[in-house]
Amino acid sequence: MKFGVVTFPGSNCDEDMVYVLKDLLGQQVERLWHKDTDIKGVDMVVLPGGFSYGDYLRSGAIAKFSPIMTQVIEHANKGGYVFGVCNGFQILTESGLLEGALLHNNQQKFICKNVHLLPVSNSAPITKGLDHKAVFKIPIAHGEGRFFANQETLNGLEDNDQILFKYCEASGDLTAESNPNGALLNIAGITNKNKNVFGMMPHPERAADRHLGNEDGKVIFESILKYC
Repeated sequence: MKFGVVTFPGSNCDEDMVYVLKDLLGQQVERLWHKDTDIKGVDMVVLPGGFSYGDYLRSGAIAKFSPIMTQVIEHANKGGYVFGVCNGFQILTESGLLEGALLHNNQQKFICKNVHLLPVSNSAPITKGLDHKAVFKIPIAHGEGRFFANQETLNGLEDNDQILFKYCEASGDLTAESNPNGALLNIAGITNKNKNVFGMMPHPERAADRHLGNEDGKVIFESILKYC
């Protein structure tokens, strides 16, 4: 599978993503610059984490106007795969490729720690290959990760099996205490109705190397490779 990893001014997880996809998983990877107007025939565009344009205005609000986003949106609208992590998730909501919004964490603080995730969607490629009875430990690092949407949108996400992950306890229980940022319904990631655009706040690329003592994130990428 051919991946394209986009770098915006302020991206800081692009090389981590390239390392996981290319060196750990043996996939073909193209580095894409935010001013590019060609996504070079990739199968999946990846928008990595970081602080694109310094998170001025709102996280992802300026990045959505980068030249490459015209091609990313066109790619997604044609059924091509797009995966946004953390700031990438924020860019996807700002650009309208995913529903809802990512607001400031409810305690108004930047959070960097491991959290536990429960896979929810049975039909999205990114979660289809996961054990839905298992809990995955994945790190987060964000100040604006509180997923918000109106009730009609939330109902649609549930009815259409669009919720990818929910924050949970290590036991798998969904509690307010396990929700690090106040996200509605404990939502940590969603997909679009067509199940070809994925966004999540936690960083699976930071939990994919055995040398880091955690490979829970690697199985998420393996599910992508199997079902995309």
